[in-house]
Amino acid sequence: MEKVDGPTIAEFLQPTEFIDSDSSEVVTFTDQAIEGASSQKEKAIKLYNAVRDEIQYDPYRIDFTPEAFRASVIIGKGYGYCVAKAIVLAAAGRAAGIPSRLRFADVRNHLTTERLRQIMKTDLFIYHGYTEFMLNGRWLKVTPTFNRSLCERFHVKPLDFDGENDAIFHPYDVDGRRHMEYVTDHGAFADVPYDKIIEMFETHYGGYFQKGKKDAVGDFEGEAENDRRSVRLREKI
Repeated sequence: MEKVDGPTIAEFLQPTEFIDSDSSEVVTFTDQAIEGASSQKEKAIKLYNAVRDEIQYDPYRIDFTPEAFRASVIIGKGYGYCVAKAIVLAAAGRAAGIPSRLRFADVRNHLTTERLRQIMKTDLFIYHGYTEFMLNGRWLKVTPTFNRSLCERFHVKPLDFDGENDAIFHPYDVDGRRHMEYVTDHGAFADVPYDKIIEMFETHYGGYFQKGKKDAVGDFEGEAENDRRSVRLREKI
């Protein structure tokens, strides 16, 4: 899959191998999420909230087999990491008639947990995925990665989407600490650049993120809460 280069808007409404917007799982998820919405803007907001909070963020249980990158499969599991959640949002957007595509960037996450940092041996997240919606003639960046409960654990304001402006990670948390820094933009794609993602993860993360590796053990929300508690204790000393 090559980077998008001059495609028509119609391309971003079509189902693909991974963004299977015509699957029963995606259609059902979408119909339930947008119930009561009439405008494209209202549908986009409802879809964003549904993916953000109903698909739980989990950076440990990552299945790198191709089928695990399909939106229908991710919805069935109910959890996924940033790329998985972006895939679901793009698929739901297309199912709702909103032109949708994927975008990828390398980001430096200053609020990752200590355990995940030790496993990855870096705070640089390669090929972080998010979604772009075409609304009112503009591509808007929307990042459904962190569910509300996880934001509470990290003491980060939940990222909201108003249907008119980009919704990308806050650079600072509510205490003024560095949160998320965008380092490299890899551009927009009509479908998942699966081979490139696998290549980059194997290159940067060594043996942990191997193709076909499934279900590493970890409780990311619990780790975030424990790390936050440790910080509070140190601040009192």
